[in-house]
Formats: sequence, C-alpha cells, structure tokens
Amino acid sequence: MEAPRPFEPRLVRARKRRAAAGFSEAAFLHRRSAEDIADRLEAIPRPFASTLVLGGGGLFGEAVRVRPELERRIGNVLEADLTRGDVVLEPEALPFAEEAFDLIVSPLALHWTNDLPGALIQLRRALRPDGLLLASLFAGETLQELRVALIEAEAELTGGAAMRVAPFADLRDLGALMQRAGFALPAADRDLVTVRYSEPMRLLADLRAMGETAALAERPPRNLSRRILARALEIYRERYADPDGRVRATFEIITLTGWAPHESQQKPLKPGSAKTRLADALKTQERSAGEKTGR
Repeated sequence: MEAPRPFEPRLVRARKRRAAAGFSEAAFLHRRSAEDIADRLEAIPRPFASTLVLGGGGLFGEAVRVRPELERRIGNVLEADLTRGDVVLEPEALPFAEEAFDLIVSPLALHWTNDLPGALIQLRRALRPDGLLLASLFAGETLQELRVALIEAEAELTGGAAMRVAPFADLRDLGALMQRAGFALPAADRDLVTVRYSEPMRLLADLRAMGETAALAERPPRNLSRRILARALEIYRERYADPDGRVRATFEIITLTGWAPHESQQKPLKPGSAKTRLADALKTQERSAGEKTGR
C-alpha cells in the first residue's frame, strides 16, 4: 500500500518562495527554534567540522554568529533550503553522499515532508559515525484553535467540513520515527508556544508571511468562501479570546535529537547484567513483594 502523501510539494515551494522576501521579519517561531538549537549545541563541548543546515531561511546562521565560541566549533557550513541557500533541494530527495556531515540542523522545515520516515533515514545516512542531528518541526497541537473554528463554521453553514489546516505528527510518533530511522540515543521534546493576537486575521497574515499556510495535496471540494471565513473568525473570537480581547494561537514545536551510531556511544545494559544490587546501593534490606514491612 502506498504511503499517504498529504502535501503538494509544488504548493509548498510556491508558498515558501512567495514568503521569502519578508520571511525574516515574520518568522519569529523559526527564529525561536534556530536559537534553541544553537543553545543546545552550546552545551555539547565538541567541534563539528562539517555542518548541513536544512531549512530555516538563514536564521540558524544568525543565531550562531552571536555565539562566538559556538561559531568557532562549527566548521564548514552548507545551507540548503527550498528557496535559498547554497543548495536548493527537496527534503524528500537529499542529494548528499553518505557520511558527509558531522552535524545536521533543521529548524522548522521537515513538517512539510510527505515521507518523513524516509527523510530521517536519509539524514542519518548523511551523518558520519557519532554525528548529530538536531531538527525541530511543528507537531499535532499546532493551530488547534484555527482548525476547530474552521471545521465548526463550515459544518454549520454547509453541513460538512473539509481539512483546511495541515496535519502534523505527534510527539510519540516522532520519537518512534527516530528509532525506526536508526538513530542512536534518540530523544524528542516538546515546546508548547501560545501566541496572542489582537484579532485572528493577524494570525492568518503571519502564516502567509512565514510560508506556513496549508499546502494540501487533496484540495477541499469547495473553496473557503468569505462567508465561511467570517463565521470561523467569529467562532475563534468567541471561544479563544482572553479577558483583554486578544485571541490565542497554539504552536507545538518538537525538537528531535539523534546520533549516528558509533561504538563509543553509551549502550543500555542487558537485563540481569547489573553487578550491584539496588538494595545494597540504597543501604536497605531487600524483601519479597509478599512481605510486610515494619513502620
């Protein structure tokens, strides 16, 4: 069975290109993610001779330049993106040789990939042994308020509703994909960001300016009419406004961390291989589960 392909790559490229000119001014979430990845790298005291930056619109480079010690540890940098950089590419067909990089970072780019498992496998293969991947992407709770408002408005006015906000993977699925791709010491952690707007149209304007509007392969059977949109914005204000009148928008950002396998890395002990009893370490008496203890 062919894997589902929720996104239309042509539309993803078109929307990213349209947003490129003003991207750095609107992409506050992308900047946050790039800075977070730079912060994580600062805590890893080792050099990376060759680095691939996948996506991010140049924001990771900006984050590194204000961290001189980190900049010294990061060697040759290759920037690759859909619309700009040293290499313009498709994330699902990476043109890199195996074991080409010591470090790969990807700030908020991979969530538009149809074959995310395949992309992660390609990234792992592009890393040298003991190389590091740090990648952030939007996840399941992103834009949950907008999703609900659009569904309810369309169902109310037409009797049915289509998908109009992109689907995103959840934390558990992303962690499993890292293991499936063959990364050692995989980890996935969550940053839940709430952004407040004076009114929901400002959210839509930001999404367009970021190039993050839905680029779905299966187009809805009807266009999003002004009537449906107006009702959706009413529902948004009614349900998601704070006492001061500003409305909330949720963005869930998952950051994936994984290493290309290497013999020097820590490995979990085999069951039964421990050389010290837990009771001895705690300096207490070991009892079976059926025994009663004193006070």
